[in-house]
Amino acid sequence: MNKYYVYILCNEKKTVLYVGVTNNLSRRLEEHKSYAVDGFTKKYRVHILIYAESFGDIKAAIAREKQIKHWSRAKKVFLINTLNPEWEELTVF
Repeated sequence: MNKYYVYILCNEKKTVLYVGVTNNLSRRLEEHKSYAVDGFTKKYRVHILIYAESFGDIKAAIAREKQIKHWSRAKKVFLINTLNPEWEELTVF
């Protein structure tokens, strides 16, 4: 069974949030950390994993990503705080 991930990253100061979806969280985090891809995360130096959910279905993962992206910052912060109240960097194995 394939796994898909919806994840939230922040920058060092925890002032910027980024919501993404991927089928390989380790690879995608490495891309963010190395700023390999031009775009939002490179521009705002967003690379710290603070939240992740896994899904068995890509359509469900994409729907969840879109849902979270449309939320206010306050609602995203509440979601992060439910699983990671200290906003510690999460590790991926």
